[in-house]
Amino acid sequence: MWKHRGQQRPDFAEPPGPGQESVWDYPRPPILDPVQGVVEVFDGETTLARTNDALRVLETASPPTVYLPPTDVILDRLVPLRQTSFCEWKGAASYWARAHRPTEAIGWSYAQPTDTFRAIAGWFSFYPGRIRCLLAGEVVRPQGGGFYGGWVTDSIVGPWKGEAGTGGW
Repeated sequence: MWKHRGQQRPDFAEPPGPGQESVWDYPRPPILDPVQGVVEVFDGETTLARTNDALRVLETASPPTVYLPPTDVILDRLVPLRQTSFCEWKGAASYWARAHRPTEAIGWSYAQPTDTFRAIAGWFSFYPGRIRCLLAGEVVRPQGGGFYGGWVTDSIVGPWKGEAGTGGW
């Protein structure tokens, strides 16, 4: 698995069942990992993105975030926002909205990520709570808390940060 030496799953973590992963087995610092299956993003019934070449970021205590190559995203349906944030691992993020609703961020990207995450430079991730995302045909659920963009599926168990009471993790 991805555990770093000395890392142990905490007692409160749910044990993974067959075919599942625990977010507590993901490493810190985070890593990139290929996504198994087709990733699709929809704006209503319109396909916004579809790829077989997605990468996911795995980080302790968080559902994976999934990144899609820009070649598989319909870019003219997105507009950049002025909003930015900074990730200690990936660097400065820029946010994106639907072209027809340019006020709500539905995704983000890293134009110049850190060396470790160079592979996702210019790639897009989307908030499953703000736009419909599917992973291998499963509708993705949003990570709690509003800020995080983790992709929650039946293949992961937690608990994960973002929910009430997890601010100290």
